[in-house]
Amino acid sequence: MNTSKKIRALVAILTVTTLAACGGGNASSSDIGWEAKPDWSIGANNPATSPAAPATGGNVVPVRVDRSMGNINTLFVSIKVCMPGKRNPAQCVTVDNMLVDTGSTGVRIGAWAIPSLAPLLLTQAGAIDDKLGTAPIAQCMPFASGYTWGSIKRADFLMGDKMASNLPVQLISDNAYATPADCVAYGGSDLGNINVLGANGIVGIGHGTGDSLDALTTAVPGLYYYCLSRNNCISTRMEESKEVTNPVALFASDNNGTVIRLPALPPGGRESVDGQLVFGVSTQQNNMLPASATVLALDKYGMFTTQYQGRVMNRSAIDSGTNGYAFRDDTIDTVVPNGWYTPASKLDLYATMESTNGTGAPLAMPFSIENAIVLTGTGYAAFDTIGASFAGQNNNMFLWGLPFFYGRDVYTVIGNAKIGQRTGPFVAF
Repeated sequence: MNTSKKIRALVAILTVTTLAACGGGNASSSDIGWEAKPDWSIGANNPATSPAAPATGGNVVPVRVDRSMGNINTLFVSIKVCMPGKRNPAQCVTVDNMLVDTGSTGVRIGAWAIPSLAPLLLTQAGAIDDKLGTAPIAQCMPFASGYTWGSIKRADFLMGDKMASNLPVQLISDNAYATPADCVAYGGSDLGNINVLGANGIVGIGHGTGDSLDALTTAVPGLYYYCLSRNNCISTRMEESKEVTNPVALFASDNNGTVIRLPALPPGGRESVDGQLVFGVSTQQNNMLPASATVLALDKYGMFTTQYQGRVMNRSAIDSGTNGYAFRDDTIDTVVPNGWYTPASKLDLYATMESTNGTGAPLAMPFSIENAIVLTGTGYAAFDTIGASFAGQNNNMFLWGLPFFYGRDVYTVIGNAKIGQRTGPFVAF
């Protein structure tokens, strides 16, 4: 689910028959005995067998692709949310089926997932344009498919052994404030419903620290608000420390980025897939960036350029929150109205990836598209040959969604992080 900090809306919800969301301690010095390589694959003789976990450590959590929420190619993780500074069971809630999203920044939790805890979370106040500094802050986060609306709260956020303390998060659909007209006017669906979002929330672990560069200097309509009453929310600028924040950036260690590891798929996909989310890049043996990795430098909004069939698309991203390859090609049949590609036979295609700033050599990247209706009819959850069409404002976008991640280690490095001689933001695989 990709959100540009400049354009703010870069991801489509891709549907078949159901909606799917588009869109401390010191590092251990022990030798894990496994170094990241993009060759984690399922054994050819027994493709139904899940691969053994290739990494262990306190910076590793399991992730899973399945159809428990009715969707395909949706990468889930479990989190724990607590009142700031509190750790007893009555003040913490475990939330399963949170969408792992390298295309957006920040944690967004459905109020339906934490009904007992939601009223206890601390209110975030102090927007720049709020003269008194006491009005609660709310947010409209638009995506190309719609928006999430809800209050900004603060919570302690845990994944595995990692914790982000006093983290600003969005509480989706908490019904505290009426949705502003300029949020609704953006168009698309209100994603504040479990059946529409297809998850209990979003864990945005993209390339930013805060979720909007532009809101630091401009009161952007349809983004951040301070609310004087239920029906009076006013657009505002935001301090970076009060924006919805990438939780990884607030970890005490292993906080410069992430690695997503998913196994390769056999032809036709798999019923479900187990993988790993590893915190940190080149901070431990289990997350080292290989010298041979392909590295794409990104602009300050986390974008690079893709060229496909003579078109230049400079709003491109490698995005785990998009459940297919998302790009426009009017020559490929689609199923209406949801836009999945449905070619009569498998198409072997390629596009060229290149850093927007012109560094590094362009990379010709092959990918394949098959008939989405045939594939999803199997009842499986994981496919690496599925895609959908972008249209309208998204014509200059190419999103390399979750199909790109299968069989690869994908490194997402946060802006300004230093990895060897490279400085983020960049993506590598």
